[in-house]
Amino acid sequence: MSLTKVLVSVKTYPTLSEKYDELVCTAGFREDGSWIRIYPVPFRKLDYSNRYNKWEWIEMDLVKNTKDFRPESYRPADLTKEIKRGGKVSTENGWFDRKELCFKNKVYTNLTELIAEAKDKEISTSLAIVKPKEIIDFVWEPCDSEWDRRKLDTIKARQLQGELFDLEDTKEIFNVVRKLPYKFSYIFTTEDDIQRKIMVEDWEIGQLYWNCLSQEKGDEAKALEKVKHKYFDTFLKRDLHFFMGTTREFHYVGKNPFIIIGVFYPPKVEAHQMKLF
Repeated sequence: MSLTKVLVSVKTYPTLSEKYDELVCTAGFREDGSWIRIYPVPFRKLDYSNRYNKWEWIEMDLVKNTKDFRPESYRPADLTKEIKRGGKVSTENGWFDRKELCFKNKVYTNLTELIAEAKDKEISTSLAIVKPKEIIDFVWEPCDSEWDRRKLDTIKARQLQGELFDLEDTKEIFNVVRKLPYKFSYIFTTEDDIQRKIMVEDWEIGQLYWNCLSQEKGDEAKALEKVKHKYFDTFLKRDLHFFMGTTREFHYVGKNPFIIIGVFYPPKVEAHQMKLF
């Protein structure tokens, strides 16, 4: 068994799965700085010892996901096996260690160029780092506040029949994560000067919303403003980059198949500090 070492940099907000109940898409960097996507992972149903964190090195037995044509897509060979968890990469020295790995390979500054690479079947790039030229706004819009009832009923029926994920700490009715009632997006440009609105689907923004909603005692308007304060006011003071990934369904057919699956926001480096990097 050959293990693949990955620095986890992305965990998307969970989605429903009729097979696994709930799934998370994980992505990260190999030691050479190349991207890899790990899917499917029923993250909250893993044994607690296997629930890895962002910016933590992990080692897993991964095989190419033959159901996904995207070159970066792999899947766990056996979800019941132990995941080797290594150390967490710190934010010391201006996030030097994280930046050293993330920026080993190309950082895109032109989204039109990246989309063209995705549509080119000889390349099919589906994961990338994008440096925006201008962040114009951070917005949200309401969406369905409940999961699809048919999928929920299917999940509950299977659980009642005893077809649970075969791990000791999940041999009980599994409650899927709450569905976010809002879609969050950045409005920005890159060097092509095209203004785009692209949705953010990382787990952190979802958890931030629920935390803010609790702090504001259910006041959605105040919670949403708190989310914007962090993702717009705070992050714009830093060196903001987007981790972007395509959706398999729209990879070749969507006008822009990319969504923001994570944000990377190291502190800005002053001109006199550039020689350090």
